[in-house]
Amino acid sequence: SKRFNSWKCKRIMSSIIEFAKKTLINNRRSNYTLPTNTKLYPAQWNWDSAFIALGYSNFNLDYSFKEIETLISGQWDDGMIPHILFHIKDLNYTPNYKAWNCGRKISSSGITQPPILASILRIIIERKKFSKEEIKKYQTLILKIKKYLEWFIRYRDPKRTGLISILHPWESGYDNSPLWDKPMSKIKIESKLKYKRKDNKIVEKSQRPLKIDYDRYVTIKNHLRRLNYDPKKLYYKSKFNVVDVGFNSLFLKALKDLDFLLKFIGKSSSSLKKYILLNESKLIKLFNSKKMKFKNKDLKNDTSIEIPSITNFFMLFSDLKNKSVNKNLIKSLKKYCKNENYLFPSINSRHKSFEEKRYWRGPVWINCNWIIYQGLKNKDKSFAEMIRKKTINLVEKKKFREYYSCKSGLGMGAKNFSWSAALYLDFVLNRS
Repeated sequence: SKRFNSWKCKRIMSSIIEFAKKTLINNRRSNYTLPTNTKLYPAQWNWDSAFIALGYSNFNLDYSFKEIETLISGQWDDGMIPHILFHIKDLNYTPNYKAWNCGRKISSSGITQPPILASILRIIIERKKFSKEEIKKYQTLILKIKKYLEWFIRYRDPKRTGLISILHPWESGYDNSPLWDKPMSKIKIESKLKYKRKDNKIVEKSQRPLKIDYDRYVTIKNHLRRLNYDPKKLYYKSKFNVVDVGFNSLFLKALKDLDFLLKFIGKSSSSLKKYILLNESKLIKLFNSKKMKFKNKDLKNDTSIEIPSITNFFMLFSDLKNKSVNKNLIKSLKKYCKNENYLFPSINSRHKSFEEKRYWRGPVWINCNWIIYQGLKNKDKSFAEMIRKKTINLVEKKKFREYYSCKSGLGMGAKNFSWSAALYLDFVLNRS
């Protein structure tokens, strides 16, 4: 009976692995992959593509590198890689390529997203055991990622505080998180706004950001457009300027992984090494070990933000060289997810801002679980393995949804979601 059950589980897992591969391939267009095969996201997204490339690396390395190369092909002259590339002039998305009105060779948005690409590239290269000569083949890619990360330091921390700012909630990747409620409440909505949403016609309204959120998103976007997306002006003039723990954690890890890759191509950078030390020391100060609380900084309004978001625990991924902080982070994370049926709610379910079904205000996101698993696997193996198993179990039950309820496991948002399929493959096929 035990042997039969084990055989049955393997059969189920094998069929879901094949379904995951098919999901990615069905969502693939010419050298890039849509986040889903619905009309919800008809373009290429920055951090989606990085996770998707990792998924492909488990069965088609050519697709993996094509995904990365296509994303980088949209890089601006100043180094920024936008958060959306509109390869096809589709007007179904709001705001579409006309509303942004920017991009060089490829129409794009005028803002960016978490630069997880460097970390993904390092994982692929290490897992595939590339020789030094093979890594050199990707020298151009690595140097373009270097230019991207240097862009953040130059334009998103022009005062050299050691912490990177985001200038629109969309740049965080967790658009309507309660982390942004306070700074967003200060945004004076532009009069006579003109835009038509289609997302809440495709997905239930209860699972999408509110109208007031979108009014503010578009108001900020329009202001950035009027400034011609000039990176020298945006930091000082944007209506939204926040230092976020999660974003800075992903940025710090990206710097460390880029530093690792640069050694192989003989392009090591002392200025990047200095910024790693500065960023790490300042990031640690955003965590209060006594209160076990994290603090974001709203630079625009000179206030701090303390919201129990799962993204705060991305600090584990950044591999801080501080055992005490790591230990306290893990302790705090175990309290955060206590009593949850499914891990991890995007906002602590005991917090007043928690909403079970509304996008980044409560649902479980597979990419967050993956980031935290990667951060934990060398620090608390049994906890990391529990996260891995629970995530695999959730996806096998509910398939590749955009996000899930932490209470019931209900799959929500888009179906056939690319990064859920990609990261499922990664969880199942790798433990390194």
